[in-house]
Amino acid sequence: MPGIDIQNIKTGERQQWLQHAIAPRPIAFASTIDKDGNVNLSPFSFFNMFSAAPPIVIFSPARRVRDNTTKHTLQNILEVPEVVIHICDYEMVQQVSLASCEFPKGTNEFIKSGFTPEEAKLVKPPLVKEAKVKLECKVREVKSLGDTAGAGQLIIAEVLYMHVDETILNETKNMIDQRKFNQVARLGGDWYCVVNEHNLFQVEKPNTQIGIGVDAIPTSIKNSKILTGNHLGMLGNVHQFPDIDPTFEDEKLKSIFQYYSTNPEEMEKELHAYAKKLLDTGKVSDAWQVLLTL
Repeated sequence: MPGIDIQNIKTGERQQWLQHAIAPRPIAFASTIDKDGNVNLSPFSFFNMFSAAPPIVIFSPARRVRDNTTKHTLQNILEVPEVVIHICDYEMVQQVSLASCEFPKGTNEFIKSGFTPEEAKLVKPPLVKEAKVKLECKVREVKSLGDTAGAGQLIIAEVLYMHVDETILNETKNMIDQRKFNQVARLGGDWYCVVNEHNLFQVEKPNTQIGIGVDAIPTSIKNSKILTGNHLGMLGNVHQFPDIDPTFEDEKLKSIFQYYSTNPEEMEKELHAYAKKLLDTGKVSDAWQVLLTL
């Protein structure tokens, strides 16, 4: 595997390597306002949620690598410490990209990008009407990571009020349905990705119960040439080592035993291959029963 001495390459190269590797990154589409009432609208992919109590989000309008200048967003926030962060989705991504152009200070990106401004409930910067999620925030702190080109300028903001479009809510209207919200994220260079029902998948999350761990899986299964690390992770996420269920019946399992009864090595391969198919469809308990027959 090639190694990169990240401390000893040019800042532009370093940024490219890191941005291509640390992805996807959600996009904070931030509206701000200066002391004279001039509005700015710009996207930032150095962004995420960092606390629920208090509700804190952080984004970073880093100093430009090219000439070490600061972003208008940062300048505005230093004058008026408020921001509305909009979550970018697929339906608005091209306009969001247009708003990232380095227009002269004082240019209204709402007009340039074709978005509709709306009055916010608690803060001075306007909302983007077209955005499906809007976070009205007060800025608690601006933390500079340096004064050289590429240095991050962390905007630590507390969410005061959240607007959510009804079209992305679940059936009971009490939470966002991830399948309806086509969120967009930044990768490296010109690459983006979109989250939709075709690429969503669920992973059972350990909460109060602790998984047995991969180390508890029998060696013959753990060293399988067919099962991947993801498969082993699923097997190790059960809360207690499974017992053999004498009532478990499976026609495919019966046929494997009948066909490979005289060839234990091939039988093991077939059982692992069948367990893999079961795990790929989320049938962890069935996969364990198949593997425990060895």
